[in-house]
Amino acid sequence: MIHVKSVQRVLLLLSCFFTNALGVYVGINIGTDVSSMPPASDVVTILKANQITHIRLYDADSHMLKALSNSRIEVMVSVTNEEVLGIGESPAKAASWISKNIVPYMPSTNITAIAVGSEVLTSVPHLGPVLVSAMNNLHKALVASNLNFQVKISTPQSMDIIPMPFPPSTATFNSSWNPTIYQLLQFLKNTNSYYMLNAHPYYGYANGHGIFPLDYALFRPLPSSKQIVDPNTLFHYDSMFDAMVDATYYSINALNFSGIQIVVTETGWPWFGGPNESDATLENAETFTNNLIRRVLNNSGPPSHPTMPINTYIYELFNEDKRPGHVSEKNWGVFFTNGSAIYPQGTFSRITGNSTVIFCVANGGADQDKLQAGLNWACGQGQANCSPIQQGQPCYLPNTLLNHASYAYNDYYQRMQGVGGTCDFNGTATTTTVNPSYGSCIFTGSSNSSTGSEGLSPESPPTTASGPVSPFAGSMNLPISKVQILITAACLAVVML
Repeated sequence: MIHVKSVQRVLLLLSCFFTNALGVYVGINIGTDVSSMPPASDVVTILKANQITHIRLYDADSHMLKALSNSRIEVMVSVTNEEVLGIGESPAKAASWISKNIVPYMPSTNITAIAVGSEVLTSVPHLGPVLVSAMNNLHKALVASNLNFQVKISTPQSMDIIPMPFPPSTATFNSSWNPTIYQLLQFLKNTNSYYMLNAHPYYGYANGHGIFPLDYALFRPLPSSKQIVDPNTLFHYDSMFDAMVDATYYSINALNFSGIQIVVTETGWPWFGGPNESDATLENAETFTNNLIRRVLNNSGPPSHPTMPINTYIYELFNEDKRPGHVSEKNWGVFFTNGSAIYPQGTFSRITGNSTVIFCVANGGADQDKLQAGLNWACGQGQANCSPIQQGQPCYLPNTLLNHASYAYNDYYQRMQGVGGTCDFNGTATTTTVNPSYGSCIFTGSSNSSTGSEGLSPESPPTTASGPVSPFAGSMNLPISKVQILITAACLAVVML
């Protein structure tokens, strides 16, 4: 006979495991203004190879949805701006859209969200009056198909809807849109959905005319003389990204709503621009993307909501060379269409399991002379294996000092930490749990247990190694999620019931 208490304990314990497994994530957008778009099956192969678990499509392309079948990748599909009016005016069109673009692909394709339009209120304001109607009509169609619990509905909005985002504590939505935004927030609250935010520090910095330092936009540490502080709350903001998210939370609160989580549906940095786009560089894009991944995967929220993780989608998978506008508009991709990385990125998935895999990489904001000296020492006296960063070898491209130094530093660290080697290199290096491997360029990682995460290739550090120990002093600090500790403790308490 099965006791009710035993069943409850098992269900509660399982919920603990699922809470641990799901966690925070970094996804990616897949645009289609690409002149040589790979077949959908190749796109899915690229996603899997880079451990990308969440994607946002700008439409509901049938080829992509079929290719994603049984991949377990969570998919956000989109109603295009051109479709919003018809769906907003006709429940029948909404039902037809769900029947055509959602029902046939589930459950084998893991569709979890529908984004209704893109930045409707600021880009196509004449659709504003029917936006929430379109969301309601789609939701009713999901209910009729018994899919409303699996698929959330929301609509991405840009930061332009908040006229004065700093200081965050005084931010409010553009008052002319308050009736529509109030209805939108009420819909999100009623359906337990989330606010979709397109937050681009690149534009915030480029259009800021020097008000904020570049390091603030790139998640780099700020000197004490340049700390960004909200004068009303005294919250310190280490990044423009966090300030943008917090400005949105405060704007939501100003309309007397709370408990609606923000998901960043777009953020990124262009890696190439025109003559007047000096900040669109390969180095800045690499720095932003890797620091973004590290920041999101640390499982914390902005200062006003520290326990609300900021799930985020990077803009974007491929360069959209057919997009109109400035040169930078065509160069936001993080991968070429053949699957090779435009610049090295950390692993998109959060490390799970019983081990922490550690890598040593160069700091994006390090002094270039010190970085060059560290690279020379690692490849010379430090006896790192630097052949993979030679021309024609798998880690040569991108041919940047930061990339080459990261590979050399990591190779030295993995070889020598067992006999006292450190990851410091005169302050130009840091340890990370984000895997910097890309394409065929594989960084070896060290692990604190024999159990590693899939695709990270962890290896135990050698107990002996030839060559000198690094003269640079340093320390290794591993972040531990307080939330994860609390969840683990709760699970252990369940076991003891």
